[in-house]
Amino acid sequence: MRQIVLDTETTGLELELGHRVIEIGCVEIVNRRRSGRTFHRYVCPERDIDDGALKVHGITREFLANQPRFAEIAEEFLQFVAGAEVVIHNAPFDIGFLEMELRRLDSARQPMNTLCTVLDSLVLARQMHPGQRNSLDALCKRYSVDNSHRELHGALLDARILADVYLAMTGGQGALILGGTETTGQIRVHAVPRTARPAVALLVVRATGEEIEAHERFLGTINQVSGGAGLRF
Repeated sequence: MRQIVLDTETTGLELELGHRVIEIGCVEIVNRRRSGRTFHRYVCPERDIDDGALKVHGITREFLANQPRFAEIAEEFLQFVAGAEVVIHNAPFDIGFLEMELRRLDSARQPMNTLCTVLDSLVLARQMHPGQRNSLDALCKRYSVDNSHRELHGALLDARILADVYLAMTGGQGALILGGTETTGQIRVHAVPRTARPAVALLVVRATGEEIEAHERFLGTINQVSGGAGLRF
């Protein structure tokens, strides 16, 4: 099974205000092991970056000025994710921005879900840990994934951290998908069963004849001391 753990950084949070993708980071997992293959590109957004977003990722417009436009990296990106299950934390956000960028290039282009499936790890975490905090930082703490080097957000860095969290969260099992899936729009959320304890044959140790005789003598002593009030089973 081929999976791509993906994250993006953007100029801001609001699609309707024309915010753009500025970084894409992907980590490939094959049969639940990192393959070592990644996809990482910075993208020139041709617009300003909100101060709030800048404080989160620290990526400046000056740094991005000489980076490629999305049109220049789109096909390479799509080829990387094609045929895979793409794992994203809070998938509607990232997918929304990526779809917007693709529609800018070709309004008739087919959506990403025609090339790949999407698993939202945030929805998965909420199913597994209802009522708890399920941010990436919270999951790192819960599953003992080291994110101490994460001073600022970064698409490839966060994708690597999410890959570790996802593998830990799904228990290291090779087959976690049940027969049915929940579908929310274009995003599939797999139900993940709890790890079952393996059946273990119980060891039965029977008392020897000498042990039974000693036990009967002991019960007799108790009966004498208690004046016959002792209970026998």
